[in-house]
Amino acid sequence: MSKRDYYEVLGVSKGADEKELKKAYRRVAMKYHPDRNPDDKEAENKFKEANEAYEILSDPQKKAAYDQFGHAGVDGQAGHGGGGFGGFSDIFGDVFGDIFGGAGGGRRGPQRGSDLRYDLELDLEDAVRGTTVKIRVPTLANCGTCHGSGAKAGSKPQTCGTCGGAGQVRMQQGFFSVQQTCPNCRGRGTVITDPCTSCHGRGRVEETKTLSVKVPPGVDTGDRIRLAGEGEAGPDGGPAGDLYVQVMVKEHELFQRDGKNLYCEVPISFVTAALGGEMEVPTLDGKVKLKIPAESQTGKLFRLRGKGVTPVRGGAPGDLLCRVVVETPINLSTKQKELLEEFAGTLSEKKNSPRQTGWFEGVKNFFGDMKL
Repeated sequence: MSKRDYYEVLGVSKGADEKELKKAYRRVAMKYHPDRNPDDKEAENKFKEANEAYEILSDPQKKAAYDQFGHAGVDGQAGHGGGGFGGFSDIFGDVFGDIFGGAGGGRRGPQRGSDLRYDLELDLEDAVRGTTVKIRVPTLANCGTCHGSGAKAGSKPQTCGTCGGAGQVRMQQGFFSVQQTCPNCRGRGTVITDPCTSCHGRGRVEETKTLSVKVPPGVDTGDRIRLAGEGEAGPDGGPAGDLYVQVMVKEHELFQRDGKNLYCEVPISFVTAALGGEMEVPTLDGKVKLKIPAESQTGKLFRLRGKGVTPVRGGAPGDLLCRVVVETPINLSTKQKELLEEFAGTLSEKKNSPRQTGWFEGVKNFFGDMKL
C-alpha cells in the first residue's frame, strides 16, 4: 500500500518550520494516541504514521532527502511495522514531556523558597522624605538544629530505594514507557528515615523576624521595595525567596498627591478675594507666603514651584498647587447684615458681576431656543 505524503499526514505546508511541525504532530498524535483509542487499529496506524512523518520532517537531512526524492529518498530511515517505532522515545520526551513529566527530568535540585509580601502604610511626609522602618514578618526559616536537611543530628537523608536517587521512576503504559516523579521521595531523590526532632523532618520552622526597611524618598502607593533573600527558606536547604514590601500612603489632612505634584485647598475670605492680600500656606518644608491678587475667584490655582515631591526614580521635583476657595461669612450680626445690604446696593450687575450676568444671559438664550 502506498504511503501518504508526510506533510499531508501532519496537516502542514511544505514550508512549515520546526515549531509548526511540532505543534501539528502534537495535535495528530494526541488525537490518535492508543490510550485515547483502545482497541482501535486504525487509530494506532495513524499514530504510527504521524510518528514516522514527524521523525523524517523534524530531521533536516532526512527532510531534504524526502523533499527531493519523496518516500524513495528516506525508505528504511524511519522505524515502522510491528517491532517498534524507531526514535519515538526521543520524540515523545520532546513533544509530550510537559504532559507526562518528560523523559529525562531527573532528580529535582533544591527548590527556591516562596516570595513574601508585606503591606507597609506610610504617612505622606515619610513617603516624600524617605525613612527607615522596622517590620516584623512571619516566615519559614531553616531549622537551626538540622540546618535545613530535616534529618536528626548525626544522621543524613538516605538515597530513595524506589527511584535509586533519580527522583523519577519509569512507568510502562501500553507499548511505551514514560517517566514521572517518584511517589516515595516526591522527586527529591532522598528520604529521611530519622527526622529532626525540632522540625519533625520538614527542615523548616515558623518564626517571626524583625527587619529594617530603608524607604527611599518619593515612594508612592503601589511601589514595591524588594528585600532579596528575606522570603521563605527553600525546602531541602534551597535558597530563600524574596520579600516584597508593598507601599501604601495614607490620606493626608491637608494635601492630596498626584504623581509628583501636591494639591491643597486654601480658604480665603470674600474680602481678601475682592481686595487681594497675602496669607501663609503650608508646605511639606514649612510655611510660605502666598500673594492673593484682587478679584480672585473660587477655584483659582496658584502654583508654588518645587514644593511638591521629588520622584523616587529621579527627576525634577513637582509643584504644590493651591486652590483658593472663597468662604461665605456666617453668624453675621445685625450691623454686618446692614452693611452688606448697603454695599450690595452700590453694586452693578454688569460691572461688578460679569460672570453672573453672562450666566443669566445664557439661561435666557437656552430657554428661548427651546421649541415647546
